[in-house]
Amino acid sequence: MGDHVLCFEDVAEGDEAPVRSHVLSRTDLVAYAGASGDFNPMHHDEVKATAAGQPSVFGHGMFSMGFLGSAITDYVGVGHVRRFQARFAKQTWPDEVLRTKIVVTGKRMDGDEALVDLDVRLHNAEGEEKVVGEATAVVPLRS
Repeated sequence: MGDHVLCFEDVAEGDEAPVRSHVLSRTDLVAYAGASGDFNPMHHDEVKATAAGQPSVFGHGMFSMGFLGSAITDYVGVGHVRRFQARFAKQTWPDEVLRTKIVVTGKRMDGDEALVDLDVRLHNAEGEEKVVGEATAVVPLRS
């Protein structure tokens, strides 16, 4: 986003952050397994995943939450997220297009801190929700 800084005065309820999208690949799953240390074979071993009754390997929930989290920090700025919680609604599958949806649900002052509340979601191209959550960010006042 470059030098853009989200200021409290410029945010309104209902505003939406720019959508971030990504096609989930099997390489993403292997790279995330290596980075996270989560080597559950359901995420990288097609043979074991299908033997367990899955259509294929599937994405790590924390990969999806991390992708959504990076879209939040793209919007509010790194170091500004005060709270981020989410639940994993559905599995993600290789070749799915994942898209973020971040909507401002409120803004408020807490002492001298300007807070923005967000509804945060990750869904596929068909609109199926994968991650559903909420976040709160501290943003600067322009003055």
